[in-house]
Amino acid sequence: MVKKMTVSVDPNNVTPPSPLHARRWFILIAVMLAFTPVVIDMTILHIAVPSLTLALRASTTQVLWIIDIYSLLMAGLLVPMGTLADRIGHRKMLLTGLFVFGVASLVAAFSPTPWILIAGRVLLAFGASMILPCVLGIIRRTFEDPGERAMALGLWGTVGAAGAAVGPLVGGALLEHFWWGSVFLINIPVMLVVVPIIAFILPKKEMVSSGKWQISQALLLIVGLIALVYAVKTGFGGREPFVIVVLALLIGATALTIFLRSQLSVAQPMLDVTLFSRPAIVTGMAMAIVTSGALAGVELTLAQEMQFVLDKSPLQAGLFMLPIMIAAAVGGPFAGFLSNRLGLRTVASASLLIASLCLLGLARIDFHDPGFIVPACLMLLGLSLSIGLTASSIAIMGSVEADKAGAAGSLEATGYELGAGLGITFFGVALSAIYMGALVLPTGVPAELADAARHSIGDTYVLAGKLPENVAAALVTAGKSAFSQAHAVLLTTAGTLIGLLSAAVFLALNNVKAGH
Repeated sequence: MVKKMTVSVDPNNVTPPSPLHARRWFILIAVMLAFTPVVIDMTILHIAVPSLTLALRASTTQVLWIIDIYSLLMAGLLVPMGTLADRIGHRKMLLTGLFVFGVASLVAAFSPTPWILIAGRVLLAFGASMILPCVLGIIRRTFEDPGERAMALGLWGTVGAAGAAVGPLVGGALLEHFWWGSVFLINIPVMLVVVPIIAFILPKKEMVSSGKWQISQALLLIVGLIALVYAVKTGFGGREPFVIVVLALLIGATALTIFLRSQLSVAQPMLDVTLFSRPAIVTGMAMAIVTSGALAGVELTLAQEMQFVLDKSPLQAGLFMLPIMIAAAVGGPFAGFLSNRLGLRTVASASLLIASLCLLGLARIDFHDPGFIVPACLMLLGLSLSIGLTASSIAIMGSVEADKAGAAGSLEATGYELGAGLGITFFGVALSAIYMGALVLPTGVPAELADAARHSIGDTYVLAGKLPENVAAALVTAGKSAFSQAHAVLLTTAGTLIGLLSAAVFLALNNVKAGH
C-alpha cells in the first residue's frame, strides 16, 4: 500500500519560477495519471485471487508469490531506483518505467501459467519502482512555491489513497464481465495516454546529480530482502527442508549486513542508516510495517472469505470491502489534526488500539449475517489503520533535519511497501497452516489427493472439480468451515499483536511531539 509522505519545505528558500511554471498543473495531472496504475495494482489483484487460482490451478505457494512479489521487490528497489533517477534524469526514468510497466501488464494479463504470471509481476515491480520516485521528484521540482507544492503533494497523496480504495471495486467490476487478466490489461489504455503526454510536456534537458550509481549496493539490498522473505515463507509453510530455510536466512542476513556496512562507509550511500539510531524513526517504521501489513492482509483474507465461503461475486466482494478502503482514504487528514490537538503519542497508540479491537470483533462476527456491525467495524478499522500510517509518517519525518527529508521519505515509502508484502506473506502462510489443521476431509476423497486438498481453500476447490458431485459438495462444505475457523484465529492473532504494538508505541513516543 502507498502512503502520502510528509515533506518539509523552507519558505525562505524559494527559487525563481522555472519554464515549467506555466504548465505546472498539467504536469501534475500527467504524473498523477502515471502514478494511478501503480497504486491501483497494489490492491486490485486481491479481488482476482480466487478467479486466477482456479483458472491457472495455482498452488498456495504460487498464489503467495503472485500477490506479494510486487510489494516486496518494490521495497528493495525504491531507494536504488530513486538514486538512479537523480543521476540520469526523472523524465528518462519515468518514461522507461511506464514502458516497462505497460509491457509487464500485457505479460501478466495473458499469462498461461502461474510462473509466467509471477514473472509479469516482477516486471511490474521494476516498472513501478522507476515510476514512484520520479513522480514525487517531478512534483517537488515543478512547484517552487511552498504553498502550491504542499497542495500538489496533498493531491498526490489523495490519488494514492483513492487508488488503493477503488482497486478492489474496479477489479470486481471487471471480473463481472471479463476474465481475471483484465485487472492487468486495464493499465494499457492509461499508458497509451500518459506516455505521449509525459514525453511532450516534460523538458528533455534537466538537472542531474553527480556521482556513480553503485549497482552492487542495490543488488545487495534486493537479494537480502528476497532471501529473508523466502526463508520466512518456507519456514512457516514447512514446504522446504530445514537446511534450505537456514541457507536462505543466512544469505539474506549476510547480504543485508554487508549492505548496511557499505552504507556507513561510502561517500554517497543509498540509504542513511544512521537514521535508525533515532527511537522515533524506529517506532515509526514499526508502525508503518505493521499497519500497512495488517491492512493488506485483512483485505486479502476478506476477499477470499467473501468469494470462497459466502459465494459472493468479485464485484460483491469489492463492494463489501469498500467501507474499509473509503475510511482509509480519508483517515490521513484527521491524523494531522488530531496529532496537533492531542499529541502524536496519544493518537498513534490510540489508533492502533482501536484497530486491535476492530480485528478482535471481526474475528467473532458471523459474516453470513453482517448487518450494520460488520460495515461499521470495517470502516473503523480502515480509519484507525490509516491514522496509524499517517502517525508513523509524522514520527519519521518530524525526527529528521530538513536536509535529510529525502532519505527519510525513501525509508518511509520502503516501510509501507515492505509492510504490505510481509503482511500478505504472514497472513497467507498463517492462513494456510491453520486451514490445514482445521480441514476435516469427508469420506470418498482419495488418499493420494488428500494432501493436495489441505494446502488452501483454493486447492480444495480445484480438487473438488475432479471428484463426483456428492463428494465434491461435501469437500467444499468442509473447506468453507475450515476457512472460517482459520479466518477467526488469524484475525484474533493479528488483533492481539497490534494491541501489543499499541502499548509499545505509547512507551516509545514518550518524549516525541508531532512535527518535532
